[in-house]
Amino acid sequence: MDTRYVGRFAPSPSGYLHMGNLLAMLLAWLDCRARGGRLIFRMEDLDPVRTSPAYARAIADDLRWLGLGWDEGYPDPAYCQSSRTELYEAAFRTLEARGLVYPCWCSRAQRLAAASAPHPGEQTCDPRCRCARLTEPEKADLLAAGRKPAWKVRVPDETVTVQDGHYGTCAQDLARDGGDFILRRADGVYAYQLAVSVDDMAMGVTHVVRGRDLLASAPRQSWLIRTLGGTPPAYCHLPLLTDGGGKLSKRLGSLSTQALRSRYRPEELVGKLAYLAGLLPAPEPVSPAGLIPAFSWDKVSREDIPIADELI
Repeated sequence: MDTRYVGRFAPSPSGYLHMGNLLAMLLAWLDCRARGGRLIFRMEDLDPVRTSPAYARAIADDLRWLGLGWDEGYPDPAYCQSSRTELYEAAFRTLEARGLVYPCWCSRAQRLAAASAPHPGEQTCDPRCRCARLTEPEKADLLAAGRKPAWKVRVPDETVTVQDGHYGTCAQDLARDGGDFILRRADGVYAYQLAVSVDDMAMGVTHVVRGRDLLASAPRQSWLIRTLGGTPPAYCHLPLLTDGGGKLSKRLGSLSTQALRSRYRPEELVGKLAYLAGLLPAPEPVSPAGLIPAFSWDKVSREDIPIADELI
């Protein structure tokens, strides 16, 4: 085992897994196993409203059923974000002490979404957030009216470049393209961007494999990790599976693993996923371990992948 390579898969237990999640898990597993690395299974259960221990248990069971094991992680509470609040608090205080944090009273919808990985259309904040320029009397008036703020980090006006292992150069001007982003919601729940960055840094993650919808988060997470004194991981993003033109989503119940398990054996489902990714010429049954010898990112499409009816 090459302990210098540390990969992870980190689902949110906000619903049952679907085929898109499984493809991301499979490629993260293959990327790690093909390099002889160590794989961490982290549960991103930040939001107590959107996530559930029952979904967490179901996700772990689905991965075991599929043959995607891990070396450390869930169900150890140390690998559940809901148990790691003290680490996020410490990172928040570090940024606050450097004058990088300010209160924000922007839209409630934006604040609530902050604890989850962003979906298309949720990637950016207002680069010109007026809350950063509020006077002390204006802040006092908002607080006196009973309005609790979220807390944002003030990003610099600089370009951060990430060399993605599959899509190449991803450059983002933090201030112009993304803007200041939420670190902690008004209800005290820490935000996805902070928690993921702190966890990847604290767990020594060296390689992150995940869906293309999170590619725009890579520069801000890379900057945040460096700002906190860590070394960012290498990122490698994969295309999204689409159904009828849209990204598959647990929120829509698209192709849930619960339904797929009633129709396919594990090897059959792995074969379909491998075929969709471009790793096999046909959707033939195969175990995850059987894909390791021939695994290569060169075979994986860079375009999003529609699922034909016959493969559902």
